[in-house]
Amino acid sequence: MTEALRGMLATIDKLEGRTVVVIGDLITDEYLFGKPVRISREAPVLILTFSEREVLLGGAANAANNVHALGARVVPIGVIGRDNAGEELLALFHAAGIPTDGIVTEIGRTTPVKTRIMAGGYQATRQQVVRLDREPAGEPQPVTEDALLARLAALAGRIDAIVISDYGYGTVTPRIFEQVKTIARRANAIVSVDSRYQLPRFTGVTAATPNEAELEQLTGVATDDERTVEKAGRQLLERLDARMLLVTRGSRGMALFERDGATSFIPIHGTDEIADVTGAGDTVISTFSLALACGATPLEAASLANVAGGVVVMKRGTATVSPSELRQALGLDA
Repeated sequence: MTEALRGMLATIDKLEGRTVVVIGDLITDEYLFGKPVRISREAPVLILTFSEREVLLGGAANAANNVHALGARVVPIGVIGRDNAGEELLALFHAAGIPTDGIVTEIGRTTPVKTRIMAGGYQATRQQVVRLDREPAGEPQPVTEDALLARLAALAGRIDAIVISDYGYGTVTPRIFEQVKTIARRANAIVSVDSRYQLPRFTGVTAATPNEAELEQLTGVATDDERTVEKAGRQLLERLDARMLLVTRGSRGMALFERDGATSFIPIHGTDEIADVTGAGDTVISTFSLALACGATPLEAASLANVAGGVVVMKRGTATVSPSELRQALGLDA
């Protein structure tokens, strides 16, 4: 057994004893499955006969579910609307055994829903045809923000890591982010962030996990090869004033940038013939943050997150990874 493998295995054994707060945009992922039957006479589109509906935890809720699946204690903090989608999200949390006392319900707010229409026969691979998003209008109300801050304050001193999962729906306001950093300093906790549209405002964190396209967009550097990826990564790391940056690169694996100057390019784990990348970023940041909270080195944590990402993209829909699956993926008995 190599030293790297031994380090990852030791980290997996420690996952259960940690507490992680996941704060961000809670999303209901809805899948509608249908079998193609013919082309419509009304328009050049497929007609699908409905077969089934599936609802899963998405966004920050998926990140929380991933932490839970890894065996750690997770506390999701976020806002939902008083609507059917919000009720379904709460029911999914309850069914998984995840606490919901950190979730605030705001009257008049829409719970974000991503509805994916999936087409395919029962024996064939189901393909996403179109996605319909229902989104809230603007940031949460001031009273909701106060309630979220109160829930954060109640957790001070009892956490090992805080994961910020920002999908652009305004949950993590500037006030909330400052509170996160204050609590993390007092608790000596890891703070990691995955932000779809506003990563530059999350400065002074432990780690950020952009993908390669986001890295290119934020720095204006074309990430054509490892040399340009490193140039862009170093530039963004300095801009964020973060301790480390983990860049997901799709079929080219990951790149880890550490503040002390170390850069590591990690090849993809498993095959590049993926089934579904939905929610893979949630799995990566959850595994990476939890591993760091367990005392893993940045490279050990990134390598384990790389394995977790390689496992989850072979699953359909928004999915999670368990410690036994990580051990199996590393070639060890569960």
